[in-house]
Amino acid sequence: MKNFEYAAPCSENEVLQLLSDQSGQTELLAGGTDLVGLMKKMIVTPDRVVNIMEVPTLKNIEAVDGGGVAIGATVTLDEILAHPYLEDYPAITDAILGINSMQLQSQGTLGGEILQRPRCWFYRNGQELLDTGQISGGDNRFHAIFGNNGRSKFVQSSRIAPALCVLAAEARVIGPSDSDIQMIPLLDLFRTPRQEGQREHTLLPNQLVTHLVLPPVNGGLNATYEVRQGAGPEFPLASAAVSLELDNQQRVHQARVVLGQVAPTPWSSAAAADALMGQPLDAQAAETAGLAAVEEATPLSHNGYKVQLAQVAVKRAILRAAGLETGGL
Repeated sequence: MKNFEYAAPCSENEVLQLLSDQSGQTELLAGGTDLVGLMKKMIVTPDRVVNIMEVPTLKNIEAVDGGGVAIGATVTLDEILAHPYLEDYPAITDAILGINSMQLQSQGTLGGEILQRPRCWFYRNGQELLDTGQISGGDNRFHAIFGNNGRSKFVQSSRIAPALCVLAAEARVIGPSDSDIQMIPLLDLFRTPRQEGQREHTLLPNQLVTHLVLPPVNGGLNATYEVRQGAGPEFPLASAAVSLELDNQQRVHQARVVLGQVAPTPWSSAAAADALMGQPLDAQAAETAGLAAVEEATPLSHNGYKVQLAQVAVKRAILRAAGLETGGL
């Protein structure tokens, strides 16, 4: 591991003062479940590591005016699971429970989980993140089936981001100065890198996500479903999060569907949402939405199987949200 400076600020403003405006020179440390491994393998080599776990304002879960919940970036995943404010957001708790590791749930933080670096095994073994031929011509079993027409073939790694996106969460972002405060729809925070050096998000090196803010559910339904290879903490092969609102006749009048582990960003499927509109919430509607979600998939040479898994994930997420039998394990 490269030698580095270490700082443990106690306020958001102190964090900003310690960040560099040059990408890669400083890294934020929270739970460390991702960063430490990357530094040990010399994939990430910062000059300074800034521990944000001592900043009190980042540790709280609070109700916000008008309903909804604000979750600090360093709140741990098990704290989210245990908090009564999150009872109306099962899409989030479904995703956290899917991690299936007490260690990762107790150590991992919300901010770190949604901004973790790609799990692409080429990248994790020290190769370039963007494809130079090794991915499209190699073992791409776990890579993208959407949004992969450029050099980005990896999948977005966060298991919770699709749920947050489908629930219309916003990220509170500060920086470069403490007077620069933005509320950014979480789906807009992610991007597909087009050139080396770009991160998988739009944050500047001297900006900080302090909170994730969830709007009120107001009686809507939501859920996450992951298709996994086993019951351990391994990452899912495909996942989907859904948010649904029904009218007085119990037909869908508002729907959002976001897929995970299938694209370089959380993948919003307007086609799946449109397929649900005006339909009764039953198995047939779920099946139709699943098929619509994968119509424009563009699998690589070895990951065509993920198309069916993504279809199943959408179908079963809808069934789970509706309280119907998913047919899964």
